[in-house]
Amino acid sequence: MRFVLIGIVNTAFSYSLLTLFLHLGLCVELASLLALIIGILFSYLTQSSLVFRHSTPAAFLRFVTAWGIIYFLNLMLLYILMALGANSYLAGALAIIPITALSYFIMKRAVFPSTAPDAP
Repeated sequence: MRFVLIGIVNTAFSYSLLTLFLHLGLCVELASLLALIIGILFSYLTQSSLVFRHSTPAAFLRFVTAWGIIYFLNLMLLYILMALGANSYLAGALAIIPITALSYFIMKRAVFPSTAPDAP
């Protein structure tokens, strides 16, 4: 449950950054990139300290790599769902549960394997 709650906090934080950067006049590409980078850093800090209680330089590298993989798997799922007729909003909503489950599995097994909580 901590994983889901911290995920909600991380998502709100990243989205708030995106809207702030857009409000400050940055183009959407730069605003999105900055929000992504800062969001990944914030997410690592919260997940490593509040969810998995494990933080090392090696875990951070695994975390960044894992999010790269999760990002591309999410995109693939979105494309599949849209090819099946879902619009981008519905595809994004339908992808939340499997991507969250996949994210938890990757974090528990590959990023923070020795200290993972038992369930999201």
